[in-house]
Amino acid sequence: MHHTFARARRTLAAAGLVAACAVVPAAHLSAAAPRSTATPARAAAGGCDVLAPGASAAAEAAVRAACSQLGVWYSWGGGHGPQPGATYGQVDPTDPASNHDPERRGFDCSGLVRFAYAQATGQDILAGTANSQYHSAHVTARFGAGQGTGPLLPGDLMAWGGANSIHHIAVYLGAGKMVEARQSGTHVMVSDVRLGGDYNGAVRIGGDPGQNGNFSTWGTDVWTHTAPATTSARVNKFAGPTRVKVGCQKHAQLVEADGYRNDAWSYLPDYKAWITNIYIQGPAWLDGVPTCA
Repeated sequence: MHHTFARARRTLAAAGLVAACAVVPAAHLSAAAPRSTATPARAAAGGCDVLAPGASAAAEAAVRAACSQLGVWYSWGGGHGPQPGATYGQVDPTDPASNHDPERRGFDCSGLVRFAYAQATGQDILAGTANSQYHSAHVTARFGAGQGTGPLLPGDLMAWGGANSIHHIAVYLGAGKMVEARQSGTHVMVSDVRLGGDYNGAVRIGGDPGQNGNFSTWGTDVWTHTAPATTSARVNKFAGPTRVKVGCQKHAQLVEADGYRNDAWSYLPDYKAWITNIYIQGPAWLDGVPTCA
């Protein structure tokens, strides 16, 4: 199978979406913690990868998308163009280090988060500032600062600032690490988590989970099959992210694809076909979906 993440396009007024990703003191460091049978096949360069089990496929994909930008410039206002992706930034009047950001193509903190989840879900679900991302309608769980990293999973978004004035946001990797676009003059980097200062807590983003059996696929050129095995005949191809109804799921052939391993397959009654759960947004074993008889 050959797949790429689909990007949704949405026109944004960049001037109103600049996230104030301020410097967060480095003095407050902590450790980590950890739930899907989809596990990473190998660690990425620089230690930037899914570093704990349990996250949904979409969250793991968001982690890897953010990690793919390791070394790209931080640029204040970067990543808030008409579609997700690195852009040239702006001068932050409060930070002299940003004077060269208009010459640097990159991301600010929320621009990187936007890109990561757009790549993972095929939809521009987190366009906006760090504060709007923290309060997004796509948030499915919240964790207070006092809970530390104990309940966090890879792909959760860690945030700093006041209750309605979040100024910095980063993607949790697991094992006490996060990937972030931190401040002008630096590049997208892996950092130790920082639980002191004005750390506000973290949120979990839903990757378009199903309701009443309705889910979304991700990727492009994804084939369904007559049986829950890649060796069975192909039925139809999803050119891009597609809403599907899942009738039931079962454990069958183990599939390794795009860095994931999973033996769960879903039956799509509208297509009379099977699809590996790797390409359905949500946990490796879909919540609320019955086991096939």
